[in-house]
Amino acid sequence: MSDTGVHSNEIHQHGSETIGNARLAEAYRSSTIRLLSHRQTAIAEVPGFDRLRDTGREIKRHTIENLDFYLNQFADSVERNGAKMHWAATAADVCSIVVDIVKHSTAREVVKAKSMVGEEVELNHALEAAGIRPIETDLGEFIIQLAGERPAHIVAPAIHKTREDVSELFVKHIKSERTVVPEELTAIARRALREMFQKAGVGVSGANFAVAETGTVVTIENEGNIRMCTTVPRIHIALIGIEKIIPRLADLGVFLRLLGRSGTGQKLTTYTSLLTGPRRQGEDGPEEMHVVMVDNGRVKTLADPKMREMLYCIRCGACLNTCPVYRKIGGHAYGWVYSGPIGALVTPEFTSIGEARELPFASSLCGACREVCPVRINIPDLLLHLRADAQEHAPKKSESLLSERFMFRMWAWAMRHPILYRVGSRFARMGQGLLARKGWIRNIPAYPISQWTKERDFPALAPRAFHKRWKKL
Repeated sequence: MSDTGVHSNEIHQHGSETIGNARLAEAYRSSTIRLLSHRQTAIAEVPGFDRLRDTGREIKRHTIENLDFYLNQFADSVERNGAKMHWAATAADVCSIVVDIVKHSTAREVVKAKSMVGEEVELNHALEAAGIRPIETDLGEFIIQLAGERPAHIVAPAIHKTREDVSELFVKHIKSERTVVPEELTAIARRALREMFQKAGVGVSGANFAVAETGTVVTIENEGNIRMCTTVPRIHIALIGIEKIIPRLADLGVFLRLLGRSGTGQKLTTYTSLLTGPRRQGEDGPEEMHVVMVDNGRVKTLADPKMREMLYCIRCGACLNTCPVYRKIGGHAYGWVYSGPIGALVTPEFTSIGEARELPFASSLCGACREVCPVRINIPDLLLHLRADAQEHAPKKSESLLSERFMFRMWAWAMRHPILYRVGSRFARMGQGLLARKGWIRNIPAYPISQWTKERDFPALAPRAFHKRWKKL
């Protein structure tokens, strides 16, 4: 990727660029609506799906509240299985551990399965700086690696790319024939990657879940590339955020039923792999397995009782698909690896509220994200908490903010004087006749309200005041 760092406070600028690009805006709209529709169909087939969500939430709540115990149990199980355990407090630690393992193996190429933690710590940059070539093998990640971009969606990283975009990237970077047929584009990528699986001495993956009881690393996918990354190379490295722990193998069935249906609308993803140590005699698989448990801001969140719930997330992406803001501004507007409602929580927590103060405010607080979350994370409440945190620790100073504060003070003053409020409402109702059409005001020239109507409509005042209607009722 060509870009580094966190650019979350540029969300307004980048969001406007997406809204102004009709092709890009339609790509986000159509893709998210399709995924959301598939989810609705899939969960309708499961009697008691809400009870399943309650069970998943309770398992995550219990695990996060007792995370120290389950992390120790997982570490003991991993080492008992013959794998090597590593602990990484920061992004730099993760990169250092992985680079050291690869260098010690003398490998020059690393095949990588889709891993949000790998994106988060910018592992590709660290490998390239050490003279090691990283190759993304997930089709979406492969596409955005060629494009030099970050993921635009947690589950579907290239959701914003059209077939024409992909064809141009393949022609430019791997000298393929030009085509826009999806099957042919997939075949081109398969041929390019097949050789890499054979050459690479190290495979890197993430994990969807990590089972404390058995030391099992669980990966879920639809393409088969993760299975190749974790079994063909001589060494397998799994990067796992500490929040991915679940207590028992019996708990896995709950999350497998929740994740596929919530994320892509599938009953079960095509490949579910349970990796328990390096290969034993007579087995296929890697000679060495390394498990890297990653903090990188998670312990700070764990220590905050108000934000701890954020760690329940199983990264299904459903909140992105339903969020009216994400669907309009797209994933790259969020300025880091994680986007959508969960990104508005994760980024300020894992980086800093100063670097990402704008994200908690990029929400209508409509609650759609909470409604679809498979483990019922109360995202709107957490966003409100972060808004208060932003005002306290990273207050915004600007002309627009001063105008906003002035307007709220005037509003509060008017609310304390009912007669003035009613007179003002009457004049506003009369004056809106010049602007309102069919119950909506599409353009208010006065600043700062003009900033609202630049990109969305403003509801017109009701013809009759509420207190008059209430008095009649």
